[in-house]
Amino acid sequence: MNPTKRNKPVVFITGASGGFGFLTSLALARSGYSVVATMRNLAKKEVLLELAREKEVESYINCIQLDVTKQEEVDTVFSKVIHQFGSIDVLINNAGYAAGGFTEEISLEAWRQQFETNFFGLVAVTKAVLPHMRQRQHGTIINLSSISGRMALPGLGPYSASKHAVEGFSESLRLEMMPFGVHVVLIEPGSYQTDIWAKGMNDFTSDPASPYKDKNKRLLKIVNHIAKTAGDPEEVVQQIVNVARDDYPDLRYPVGKGVKKQIRLKNILPWKWVERVILKRL
Repeated sequence: MNPTKRNKPVVFITGASGGFGFLTSLALARSGYSVVATMRNLAKKEVLLELAREKEVESYINCIQLDVTKQEEVDTVFSKVIHQFGSIDVLINNAGYAAGGFTEEISLEAWRQQFETNFFGLVAVTKAVLPHMRQRQHGTIINLSSISGRMALPGLGPYSASKHAVEGFSESLRLEMMPFGVHVVLIEPGSYQTDIWAKGMNDFTSDPASPYKDKNKRLLKIVNHIAKTAGDPEEVVQQIVNVARDDYPDLRYPVGKGVKKQIRLKNILPWKWVERVILKRL
């Protein structure tokens, strides 16, 4: 390996084939990092590498196959990466998707799959890097949460629950690792134009006999509207880059139009008022 490349700080990103992971890989490569961009389907790497070539950072992005739900892959990949690069300075847990639908109509298997990727996969990847960071007394772990991890909405039970789990896990882990010089951070985006909804929205039923038929239609309309009008994901990417550079980052970074206001209102308003506003939209 080129010595100058090895001297660059190393960032390990999951779910880099699309969305925030894709854009963050490029941004951090341009910011002076050596990027290990992992993805479940390595066939998707060409799009990332093509854009990296255009931006003249291809040599600083290394694409590796990784399914975060497979423990054996996680263990093997981290061992190889640490051996090859010498260190992992920043871990970005980005892999995930959003399962949608009303609880009664979502199979238990769909719930398990949501947690396997969004939560247990995140924990598995984090545990793999902890001994390395603890021994070095250095490192930053950035977990991609969501406004849904602070405020749950109807029709997104599995996703909201998984992100609430990520929030609790991150709070606990931050307190465990700070004495070892390792910082744990939550990025909490609002609605942005990414592909996170593509997989899970198929769970919304189209059964005309469904008691949730009208609510499903309304939720799908809202989701489709978000997909067309949501903010530029580069805003979130820049926040991730800033956190990666920060020697003493905070725990939480809410990002997006109205996100901080939503969290603040939920914390100070009576819960019945919050219910009334949300249900009125449906």
